[in-house]
This record gives sequence, structure tokens and C-alpha cells, in this order.
Amino acid sequence: MAESESGADKSEEPTGKRLEESRKKGQIARSKELNTLAVTLTGTVALIIFGAYMGNVLMDIMRGNFSLPRDVLMSERSMALYLLASGKEALLATQPFLIALLIASIAGPIALGGWLFSAEALQPKASRMNPLAGLKRMFSVQALVELVKALAKFLVILAVALVVLALDQDDLLAIANEPVEPAILHSLKVVGWSAFWLSCGLILIAAVDVPFQLWSHKQKLMMTKQEVRDEYKDTEGKPEVKGRIRQLQREMAERRMMQAVPQADVVITNPTHFAVALKYDPEKGSAPVLLAKGGDFLALKIREIAQEHQVMVLESPALARAVYYSTELDQEIPAGLYLAVAQVLAYVYQLRQYRAGKGKRPGPLPDLPIPPDLRRDG
Repeated sequence: MAESESGADKSEEPTGKRLEESRKKGQIARSKELNTLAVTLTGTVALIIFGAYMGNVLMDIMRGNFSLPRDVLMSERSMALYLLASGKEALLATQPFLIALLIASIAGPIALGGWLFSAEALQPKASRMNPLAGLKRMFSVQALVELVKALAKFLVILAVALVVLALDQDDLLAIANEPVEPAILHSLKVVGWSAFWLSCGLILIAAVDVPFQLWSHKQKLMMTKQEVRDEYKDTEGKPEVKGRIRQLQREMAERRMMQAVPQADVVITNPTHFAVALKYDPEKGSAPVLLAKGGDFLALKIREIAQEHQVMVLESPALARAVYYSTELDQEIPAGLYLAVAQVLAYVYQLRQYRAGKGKRPGPLPDLPIPPDLRRDG
């Protein structure tokens, strides 16, 4: 089990934040052996596929350059043009091989860890130039693993090379008795297949190195229990700070709610425990909207503000409780309360007309229809 600098056991899995921070720093699992395998194996396969074509083109270039006429040999301008044309033909001939190597050099690192560009990883660090830190890295477990891998690669490649030489012995001896041009093509074939089998030997090294790099990277990111707790506090905030923020948010919401009470058409009360302020604007919506609601002390404040601004206050305990529990602030009331609230608004309108001397005094507020699923008994 890994230990931190303080000696505490790193027994906890790395969190998402820890993994994200490590990627920003360029710290991801990478395998040099996998990159080497990708480049060498791709290069040898490309050499096998395009080797004969490249050999023929290069032989044509050499044959043409060894049979130049005298006037061309004596002209500096002509020699420069021939050199440029030969370089162009050679580049075109080797282009498929070079493109394959380029793709492999990009795909190899991406295969483990994905694509990553970190500007922070490019920044100079004094710790990298510290001799003591360098000595510590030289005699670390990682350095020992790299030494073991180097020895393993040497032994594996040596064993594969001996086997390949033994199998290609007849071909190598036959090349000495062949004409020049067939010998060149034969040599390219032998070299290509020999390099391919040598590259295949790296598969064993990469198969061991990739899991080790993944394990080593995870071990470096493991966390102690205290680090997990500290990160949670930094991410989520300390409980007392979060409580203070929630309190401030509630106070701001209450102030906004109280400022909206004077705009209400009616305030319906319990009469003491609940109060809800409703407004109906047919131009903005199809149903009344809840502007404010509260219980106990807040209910008292809503009633006081409503009375100060001459907003009608009516007692309907069942409707007040139903609106309070079923509707959020600045939201329309549910469809089940449309009829009950419509009767309340009609009663308010009639009462206003009476007070303005334009109608008869309305009777008492009738029993309001509250659906059973919205009713909340006191």
C-alpha cells in the first residue's frame, strides 16, 4: 500500500477531481515500450509492403545518375537540376513508408492515456534541475523497473535475432551469389521480415509494461482519507459556510417575496399559520401565479404588508394550505385549484365594486371546491 509524505496510508481511490488535475498537469499513464512497438512494427510492415517498390525506384535513380552524358557532368546548373529531380523521386518513393511511421508515432502515445496537450507540463521546474532529486530518481523503484525492462528487451531481442539469423542463413548466403539488382531486392525482403520478427519480440515487453504503467500511475494518484476529506471540503464547502450561504439565500428570497406582496390581487390565510399571495394577469398567463407564501412569522408579515398596501385578505384555511403545499413561488397554481381560486377572485372583484359604490355587498365566501389530492388537512 502506498504511503504519503506524512506516512499515512494512501488507501483511497483517486477522486474525479484528482484525476482531472493530474491530466491538466500532463500526468497520465504512458508506455514508452508501447510507442516503440507501434513505430517499429508499423515501420517493418510498411517496409515489407513498399520495400520492393522503393528498391526499384532507388535503383532507377542510381542507374540514371551513373549514366549521365558528358555535357551534363560539365554543367553545374544541370547537375543541380538532376540532384533536385533525384531527391524528389526518392521522396515520393519513400513517402508511403514515412507516412506510415508518422501515423504510428501519433497513434502509439494516444493508445494509452488518450490525446493530451498540457501547457503546464511544458513549464520549467526547478525540481527537475535539482541534483538531489535527480539522484533520488536514479535510485528509485521506477529506475530499477526501467533497468529490468532494458535488460529484458536486450535478452528478448537477442533471442529473436539468433532465431531469425538461423532461419535466414540460407537466404543470406544465397544473396552473395545473385546479380546486383536481384540481390538488392532480396536483401530488402530479408531485412524487412527480419525486422518484423524482431519487432514482434517487443510485444511481450509491451504486454508487461502497459499494465505496470497503469498500476504505477494509479498508485501515484491514490489518496489518504484526510486528503479525501480535505478535497470534499474544498469542493463542497465547509458546513458552516454552506449554512451561512443558505441563510443569506433564504433572506434574499424572503425580501424579494415581500416586495411582490403589494402587487397581489388577494392574500388567502389559514388564518394564522399560512398565507399565500396570488395575482391573476390574463395578459401574461392563463392561471393565477403565486407571488408569496409563508408560515407562522412569514404569514404574519405577508398579512401586515397586504394590509398596509390595501391588498384584500381573505380567510380560507383549506385553500391556503392547498396552494401553500402544491405551488412554488412565481409558478401558476395547479389546474385542480382553478375553480376555487376563480371563485375567490370573483368574490374580491365583487367586494371592490361594493366598496366603490358600484354594486351590492356580496354574501359570505362559499365553500370552495378543493380536490382530494390537493387537500391538506390542518
